[in-house]
Amino acid sequence: MSTPATPPRSLAEALRTRHDASLAALLRSRPDLITPVPTDLTQLATRAGTRASVVRALERLDRFTLQTAQALAVAADPAPYDELLGLMAGDARDPAVVNALPRAVAALREQALVWGADDRLRLVRTARELLAPAPQHPSPTGLGPTVAEATAGMSPGRIQEIVTAAGLPSTHDPVSAVATLTKLFTSRRHMKALLAGAPEESLEVLSRLVWGPPYGQVTADPAARLRWLIDRGLLLPTAPGTVVLPREVALHLRAGRAHRETEPVAPPVEAKATHRPQVVDAAAAGQAYTALATVEELLKDWDEGGPTVLRAGGLSIRDLKRTAVALDLAEPVAAFWVELAYAAGLLASDGEADERYAATPAYDEWLQQPAAQRWTHLAETWLTATRTSGLVGGRDAKERTLSALGPGLDRSAAPEVRHRVLTLLAALPEGTSPSTESVLARLRWERPPRGTGGAAPQSDDDLRSRLARWTLNEAELLGVTGRGALSGQGRALLGAAAGGAAAKGTPSGPGDKLPVHHRTPTLPEPLSPAEQAVASAAAARLLAPLLPEPLDHVLLQADLTAVAPGPLERPLADVLDVLADVESKGGATVYRFTPGSVRRALDAGRSASDLHDFLTAHSRTPVPQPLAYLIDDVARRHGHLRIGAASAYVRCDDDAVLSEILADKRSAGLRLRRLAPTVLAAQADPAALLDGLRAMGFAPAAESADGDVVITRAHAHRTPPRTAPEPVPDGPPTPDTTLLSAAIRAIRAGDRASTTPLKPSTTPAPAGELPRTGSAETLATMQAAVLTGSTLWIGYVNAEGAASQRVIAPIRVEGGFVTAYDHTADEVRTYPLHRVTGVAELAEG
Repeated sequence: MSTPATPPRSLAEALRTRHDASLAALLRSRPDLITPVPTDLTQLATRAGTRASVVRALERLDRFTLQTAQALAVAADPAPYDELLGLMAGDARDPAVVNALPRAVAALREQALVWGADDRLRLVRTARELLAPAPQHPSPTGLGPTVAEATAGMSPGRIQEIVTAAGLPSTHDPVSAVATLTKLFTSRRHMKALLAGAPEESLEVLSRLVWGPPYGQVTADPAARLRWLIDRGLLLPTAPGTVVLPREVALHLRAGRAHRETEPVAPPVEAKATHRPQVVDAAAAGQAYTALATVEELLKDWDEGGPTVLRAGGLSIRDLKRTAVALDLAEPVAAFWVELAYAAGLLASDGEADERYAATPAYDEWLQQPAAQRWTHLAETWLTATRTSGLVGGRDAKERTLSALGPGLDRSAAPEVRHRVLTLLAALPEGTSPSTESVLARLRWERPPRGTGGAAPQSDDDLRSRLARWTLNEAELLGVTGRGALSGQGRALLGAAAGGAAAKGTPSGPGDKLPVHHRTPTLPEPLSPAEQAVASAAAARLLAPLLPEPLDHVLLQADLTAVAPGPLERPLADVLDVLADVESKGGATVYRFTPGSVRRALDAGRSASDLHDFLTAHSRTPVPQPLAYLIDDVARRHGHLRIGAASAYVRCDDDAVLSEILADKRSAGLRLRRLAPTVLAAQADPAALLDGLRAMGFAPAAESADGDVVITRAHAHRTPPRTAPEPVPDGPPTPDTTLLSAAIRAIRAGDRASTTPLKPSTTPAPAGELPRTGSAETLATMQAAVLTGSTLWIGYVNAEGAASQRVIAPIRVEGGFVTAYDHTADEVRTYPLHRVTGVAELAEG
């Protein structure tokens, strides 16, 4: 497609001259424009100029490109490229700005925020309205209105007085007077001469207003320093008691620059420390193992039913504190693991009347996977989740406390910020950890916080900065990074997209052959599901050799402890969790055997011989005599007392033991009485009676109605099958290549139908309506088109009553149907003739 000789008169005409690749780049960067697919390029241009779409596009510009758009908003409309260059680079023509400006203009063109050739650059009207100075919303540039805008309501006599005071000849009308004054203020030589005679105090007033805000307050009788400026139009009244510094005067004082500071180049991510890649990978693998152990411990703690669900949803503060104590973690870290397990679909609410949180069936499936695959599942979930645990404990817009697992924690920007932070880390040499502040500065340049106007904020309170800080901390907790540097498995998890820091670019239109450093930088896109599966498999392969192998043994010690020098195989760990209590964790886990823990194993149906055999088989050291005595002693007393349900009763073959219980003052609360020499009755329920006697040092066993010992095992409570929560999208998803190609074909075909001249017709269609022809004329035109191979424009109404216009090339007409190649859909279709409203032939060429 060749560049037209005449410049485009509208954004639609500018889009019409673009290549398909350029249109695809536009639709990819602004996916809201094809939801739904526009009928033609005119509708696409209209949609690109809507306020919501323009605001969304502006928020996704980097700082320098946004500053370029702000400069265009205060330039003439249209503005030549040289004028824009002067506003951005100033009179000194900053070389860095000169080199970067073509890239920024190309980006604005690609985003359809700017159109026109370099000699007539036009900012989309909605963008100009949003960025141009106005009393209601000051410009980020700090500039005020032009002389013409500020004097719009001024009397002709007052304008002539200002012209005369400025040393200019009077004119015959206010329009020429304003033009003369504007010419004076835009002339560097004349302005320098005018200000050379200004009092020092007047120049100080101008210096306070020059960088904005440009408005000031004056009294009814201004001081002499102000009067000198007002008389010469260097300050113009806008309302009673208010004056403004005209834009042209401010630009002269600024040496032509629209911005006080410009940042044409993205700030680099600075290195904080450098480690050997092997050290980083080992540290990250250690954190990955800890992450898996923490999630398992969390779900094991909630195995019999976790905390109750608040009426408004989520965990109570008390339950979060209890969970943090159980995991031996700080509350914010515990909230992170709870939220990650929930986002991964490993826990959910059970949906019962007394609603509680519990593990899901997916958790049991997850446990059966190899450790490396379990880690990649958590890491993938974290990368794409929009739930943000860092918000827990804060307040929402209605001043309600945000709770873990509760509503209000979704932030749609979270996945993009996580992906971008890790991509910046991947661009550093392997083993290099970045400075946090440099990462935040880079992110603020790529996406200036809303309301800063492209200027760097004074604090890190904006959401993206907080998300970035949380990302760096969470990546370390999860083992994606080690010692602050991206690990090998972290790089693999990101895939090939994170491998390079070089920016790719797309020409903005026909004939735009920009050098590489002038092209529009595009941030790497997250991987597709298929690509992510491949990347996760690669990450698992890298991580697997670094994780410790599960052990099948422990080391028994004489002080009634067992030391596990590493992670244990699951069957061994499950039995040991019942038989002993965890005393300490770390590189090695220490278990403590107590009478209560041994009784717990006996309650679960194990016999003393079973426990002796188990310890002998899994200990690398001989079973210590104190431990063997402990097991035998507890087993000998276990079940000697039997408790069942009458209200409750205690049965024992040794009546002396029952007498001892009755004589003990601690049994008073159980309200026991002897029914027979070997039976006591209690008014407490069996569970309370069991706990009470165990507290007194006995080892009773519960029995069933048939007199058999009840074996008690931990009941693993599970929710019904649950799906993991879906991330909240940040606007429409980025379209894939197939959708883009189909959308562009449909838009091109629709545009061809709406813009191609039609042959003269005896019954022409009114402008903007579908063609209308009779049945006989429609059939005759279709049959003629089959013979001549010509292309037709038809109006068509489908079965749902939706009308559309299509460009078709008829192939066959028979049986009341026409089979044709539909240029709009780029495929062969068959249409019922009775649904064709009319037909018109397209003009030759």
